[in-house]
Amino acid sequence: MLPPALWRSTAALLALLALTFGGAAGCSREGSQTDCSLNGCTVTFPRTGGAEVSLLGIKAELVGVEGSNATLEVAGQTVTVPVGGEAAAEGFTVGVEQITDTEVIVRISP
Repeated sequence: MLPPALWRSTAALLALLALTFGGAAGCSREGSQTDCSLNGCTVTFPRTGGAEVSLLGIKAELVGVEGSNATLEVAGQTVTVPVGGEAAAEGFTVGVEQITDTEVIVRISP
C-alpha cells in the first residue's frame, strides 16, 4: 500500500501523462479539432456541420450556422449562441469564439 502523499503524487503524474499523451483530457473527435485542458475544451468544427466530439464526458455537435449564430447540441440540449456569447447546457458553459467561412470555434467548459 502506498503512503497517501506518494499516492497523490502518482495520481497527479498519471493525470499529467494522460493530458500529454492520452488525447487531451478526455477529448475525442470526429471531423473536428479539439484542444482540451483541465478548464474545458476548445473545439474547431467544420462550418458544414455534422462533426461530433466526445469531451468531458458528454457529446457536442455543431447543428448549423445562421449569420453570426451557431446552433449546437451539447449533452443532449440544443443551444443557439452568438459569436462572443455564451449559453448554459446541462451544467456546461458553451461559448462561440469565432465563425468563419470554413469553421466554427467553440469553447465548452464545466
